Amino acid sequence: MFGFGKRRTPTAIDRLRVGRWQCATCDVEHGWPFDLAARAPDPWPHEAVYEPNNALRLEGDFLSEDFCVLGGQYFFVRAVLEIPVRGLEQPFGFGCWSTLSRTNFERYVAGFDAGDYPADEQWTGWLCNQLLDYVGDAPVGVWVQLRTGRQCPLLWVAEDDEPLAVCQEEGMPPEEMVGLLNRYGHGPRG
Repeated sequence: MFGFGKRRTPTAIDRLRVGRWQCATCDVEHGWPFDLAARAPDPWPHEAVYEPNNALRLEGDFLSEDFCVLGGQYFFVRAVLEIPVRGLEQPFGFGCWSTLSRTNFERYVAGFDAGDYPADEQWTGWLCNQLLDYVGDAPVGVWVQLRTGRQCPLLWVAEDDEPLAVCQEEGMPPEEMVGLLNRYGHGPRG
């Protein structure tokens, strides 16, 4: 028997490859590539209300779309941690925050408007946002790769045995990607 007329249940890769889906939670149409973003570093103790970048203060607390300062001692920049998804051309992007030393933070801010940084320059930092199943409470060291043209830096997990580093290297299975989107409330229906 051939099963004519039966519809095959779409696989996770099918659901993502379609490129568009109706969100099961917010009822908005989403598409692939789909990124998740954190509005502020997890340690930010206030409501995530952005000030303009040009109001940057290095003392006290400050939060804009691109920069964050806590107590004049801790410095953060918005970045992107990309994770390939097996079978898809475009990676998943996790918009998150990384620490920088004060010296590197000041260098980053100084070059921000021109977006002109030395090629292949990388700094060290700590990932400052959790990502379900991949980043918990323990700090995760990252390489912060600067990019030109006012693009957010890319983050690369520094420790090869971290689950997130394995995903960056090998790619995330599409079933896990759909599961991750579902747990954040933006997965495909059905």
